[in-house]
Formats: sequence, structure tokens, C-alpha cells
Amino acid sequence: MHFTDSGPKSKKGKKDELKEIVLVGRSNVGKSTLFYQLFGKKVRKGKKPGTTLKPNIVQFRDLIVTDMPGFGYIKGDRRLNERIKDFFVEYIETNDRIIAAIQVLDAASFLEIVERWEKRNEIPIDIEMHEFLREFNIETFVAANKMDKVEDLDSLKKIAKKLGVSLDEIYPVSAKFGDVESLKNALKQYFKKIKRDDLISVLR
Repeated sequence: MHFTDSGPKSKKGKKDELKEIVLVGRSNVGKSTLFYQLFGKKVRKGKKPGTTLKPNIVQFRDLIVTDMPGFGYIKGDRRLNERIKDFFVEYIETNDRIIAAIQVLDAASFLEIVERWEKRNEIPIDIEMHEFLREFNIETFVAANKMDKVEDLDSLKKIAKKLGVSLDEIYPVSAKFGDVESLKNALKQYFKKIKRDDLISVLR
């Protein structure tokens, strides 16, 4: 296992070579913490939301796990936000080795943020990201993080409805407290489905 630092380069390759899982989401949703809880490896993160501008990549044998830069709150001017978004789009569009994506949401604030975007007649960035991943037929696991802060028991149903998915496609987690079993079990089942049982060992 080792850390690398990568952009859009070197992502094309033979189908039987490296495979990749990407963690995506807005800034400050807990991606780095979830990364650790799932894979047992700490990744670099900015001291403040919106300051991690490059992907963190960890390699386990022939599997790469990538913590993508968060966006939606980038400290700086609007152009920097667009650069991060463009990087994400290019990374996904030019990458033929991605076998799955884990989209991390802040379950405690998701609905409020979506409502604010919709009032401006804009597509919420979490929804846009989800639809983009689905357009590329990437198996996407939605991790509803920070469930320890959620009081409305119907929140998951509302989140699923906003994303246009069924409730069983939303995995409630609380990465801060290590409560990630629903997502971890789903990943194990997926690895078996694609006949990559060996990948189960990369999970913590």
C-alpha cells in the first residue's frame, strides 16, 4: 500500500490492470474520516473546509482508492470552485478503471442545502454529482454521513426521494463514531457480485 498524488493523467490502461474506487462529495461532509473507517488509512486533509485541492490516492495491490477534492465550498474566488468542478468532471470522463463511487452526503444538512439551491432555481451540487456518476454507469453507493446529528427519522426517505433512488440505496453512517457497517457490508456484497472477493480484504 502506498500514497500517490495524481491528476487526470495515467488513468487509461489495460482492462485487467488497476481498478479504482472514488470517494466524492462536497467539502466538510466527512470523506476523509469515512475513508479511514472503511480502509484503515488516513489521508491528508485541509485544516479548513475547501482547502484540499488535490485527490488523495491510496493503492492496495491492483486497487486504487481515491479521496477526491471536495467542492461546493472552496475557500477563495468563484473561479477556483469551477476549476475543482472541471477537474472532477475530467477525472471521471477520462477514467476507464473506476468500478465504484462512494458519494458522501452530510445527512444532517443535505435537505436544507438542497432547499437553498432549489430556491435559487439551481440544481443542487450533490444531486448534479449523483446524476453525473449515474450517466457514466458507475456503481454509486450513497453514504448518508453524520447520522448521529439527524433528528428527523424520515430524513433518509427524503434524501432518497431528492436523489431519485430507492431507500435501500442510501447507507446511513456515522464515520466519526465508526458506525459504517451498512456501507461496508454493501461493498462486500458488490465485490462478490463482480467476482472480486479478494477486494474484501482491503476493508478495515
